[in-house]
Amino acid sequence: MRAAFKQWKNQVFKAFNIVASSINFNYQSTLNYFDNRSTNVSAESFNAKIKAFRAQFRGVRNVEFGSIPKVVCELK
Repeated sequence: MRAAFKQWKNQVFKAFNIVASSINFNYQSTLNYFDNRSTNVSAESFNAKIKAFRAQFRGVRNVEFGSIPKVVCELK
């Protein structure tokens, strides 16, 4: 019984330490939202659009046509 409890306790503390480490690593960017109301939504939205564009052209035989860098350069 003690061995099982000790194993369970180690698993719980390991999971808790992972969560605590994640919070400690990201707390400044999380608190930045509350201070400045700034997020990276625009970058995330642009990445989603690129992924959707790539998914739309899967299976296209002309690989050069479906390449993202060339298309992005043409948009500028």
